[in-house]
Amino acid sequence: MAEYIVSARKYRPMTFDSVVGQQALTTTLKNAVKSGKLAHAYLFCGPRGVGKTTCARIFAKTINCQTPDSNGEACNQCESCRAFDEGRSYNIFELDAASNNSVENIKTLMEQTRIPPQMGRYKVFIIDEVHMLSTAAFNAFLKTLEEPPAHVIFILATTEKHKILPTILSRCQIYDFERMTVPDIINHLKTVAEKEGITYDEQALSIIAEKADGGMRDALSIFDQTASFSQGNITYEKVIEDLNVLDLQHYFNIVDLALENKATEIMVLLNNVINKGFDGGHFINGLAAHVRNVLMAKDPQTLPLLEVSEAQKQQYQAQAQKSPTPFLYKALEVMNRCDVNYRQSSNKRLLVELTLIQVAQITQPEDDSTASGRSPKRLKTLFRKRLKKVRQQSVSQVAETHQQQESAASVAEKQPTASASNTPKSPSVAMPKINLGSLGMSFNNLRKENETKEQIEEKFEVTNTKENQSFTQADLTREWRAMCNRISQTNVGMAQRIRNLSPTITEFPEIEIVVNNNIFLSEMQTIKGRIKATMAKQLKNGNIAISIRLAEQEEIKPILTPRAAFEKLKQENAAVGKLAELLRLDMA
Repeated sequence: MAEYIVSARKYRPMTFDSVVGQQALTTTLKNAVKSGKLAHAYLFCGPRGVGKTTCARIFAKTINCQTPDSNGEACNQCESCRAFDEGRSYNIFELDAASNNSVENIKTLMEQTRIPPQMGRYKVFIIDEVHMLSTAAFNAFLKTLEEPPAHVIFILATTEKHKILPTILSRCQIYDFERMTVPDIINHLKTVAEKEGITYDEQALSIIAEKADGGMRDALSIFDQTASFSQGNITYEKVIEDLNVLDLQHYFNIVDLALENKATEIMVLLNNVINKGFDGGHFINGLAAHVRNVLMAKDPQTLPLLEVSEAQKQQYQAQAQKSPTPFLYKALEVMNRCDVNYRQSSNKRLLVELTLIQVAQITQPEDDSTASGRSPKRLKTLFRKRLKKVRQQSVSQVAETHQQQESAASVAEKQPTASASNTPKSPSVAMPKINLGSLGMSFNNLRKENETKEQIEEKFEVTNTKENQSFTQADLTREWRAMCNRISQTNVGMAQRIRNLSPTITEFPEIEIVVNNNIFLSEMQTIKGRIKATMAKQLKNGNIAISIRLAEQEEIKPILTPRAAFEKLKQENAAVGKLAELLRLDMA
């Protein structure tokens, strides 16, 4: 029996024209070969399985070809081309940097650059997965890369360009390889299937192409796997069974059921999907991708964004015609919210079920019943209706009372004059109109006040937690007075009350503030965060801790007026009294 070779190796491109999905890059390389304008270093970067190493080998083979054709392709007939095809070329060296990433490996490679080629014009060194080189190896490689011999060309290949040193990148011509599109992969798989004599469904090849995620090598590996499973007859049913992929028809069915508000049928379908072993989070992500495709299919301009087969495009277009755009937008929003909350949810299945119920109710007519399952926004609407009804009843009651008063006044005017003179006439007083808003108390005002306080407290957070500078009691007193002066610009009363306080250092860096009454204690607690952030910033210590407590009975001291404080100061310090007497100082 002949040796079996996997399709990824058997059908590996041997010429630039046979490379799939990289036309711009291959054209540039062919033009460089034709013109003879070759750089000394190239960097091929891109996702896995898109042809980086393959193009590097074709390029190395072509630049050493003795008789290239007019299109810049190798002739495959000369001795250099045949030596390369048979694996005996001494002009092309390949190094896997993933397993040869030490300084010694690079030094050995650099020693080989000194020897000119035995046959051909260039020695080509292909270094695959170059980002795996160590920093020391990069530095050893840098000098040779900067000034290589005239007969040496380096071709570097990597999937992670950001890990390569900038000094290496600046010395290379960089070629960014693109992901393979689904149509390109499908067309290539068709070619391979025809050469292998394998029958296929185009929809099955579409599933393989989507599963490959832009990599041709992955697509060919999956193709071999499904061909073996289906024994040469690749059908849609066998592909989804072999790859354990959820049938796209489930997504089409869910959208149709959601448009008809059939939540119970959706729950049954979800249960069948979960019983097959599919994760609820993956199911929601797949449904979101499906709804996105339906949205893209509504407009001919966005239809090319669908990376599906032609038959599936028609199916998406048919569903897009009967799906309202607001429904699709809302469904995407609901499912995105589910995806965000899925990992933190303790009951993941319930979260998925609630999400699908919400999607099924998007187009449902408004329902006032308590079991309608509407969102809290509906309760707010009902509350507004009830509040409006109460207001109307209150207005009608006020109008009725006012009318009764006017009737009583008219009856009193029709009584005889004598009785009127004997009985004091009470004037009719209209009911005063009370404007609740004028009282300054309303739910909106309270809510705005609380939100403002929360925003202020969030604004005054300690940001210099890494600073730990020491400070003394004098420093604390100085900064406390400075803070009071700043507060007095906006709130004179609060500044005056705070100025009378004397913060003390109890155990560094803990600061204690003693207040005289409970009301002031509550006020100080509300601005404790602001005081802590200010002191931490001014004293350059982010570890400050502030405690505020109510003063004991023996700690309460009378608040002195400026004159009383001055007289006390003169009594305690004779020098101050003598100075005031000499300078004739007195309080204004």
